[in-house]
Amino acid sequence: MRNIFGYLLGLCLFIIGIPAIMWLVSGRPWPYAPESTLQITVAVLLALAGLALSIWSIVYMRRVGKGNPFDAYGHEVAPRTKNLMTEGPYGICRNPMLLGVYIFDLGVLIYLWAWWPLAVFAVEVILLTLQVRSEEKRLETDFGEEYLAYRRQVGRFLPRLS
Repeated sequence: MRNIFGYLLGLCLFIIGIPAIMWLVSGRPWPYAPESTLQITVAVLLALAGLALSIWSIVYMRRVGKGNPFDAYGHEVAPRTKNLMTEGPYGICRNPMLLGVYIFDLGVLIYLWAWWPLAVFAVEVILLTLQVRSEEKRLETDFGEEYLAYRRQVGRFLPRLS
């Protein structure tokens, strides 16, 4: 049951909630569609790519990590991963699930094309970066030198170009 709760909470917060807040603060009417076909196409492609990366990361975490992603500011919302993941999407960056959320949100930003949603996105990035720092401490405690070596090789949100 806790596994499902973590997934549903993530869906409600990151795929429905934050984009809904972005829409509300944008001042765009409901329904709304940009006039530019290019804008719609880029927005949809980014949103789909972000969703695909997040889903791949979740499935990989479940299968390889043997756990769930949601450990909110030191509070276990769902069972923790039992294995350190360093390959698959986690070979790209240490937080591919969040990178997917950010790419999804960039699609929403391009679709809405307004300033206030950008402010919501900035707050989201700040709060989630603080969350990631908390998770990194836990991962260091759980996996020790294995995690520290992984952290030196793989970027937090973006691939290292070296």
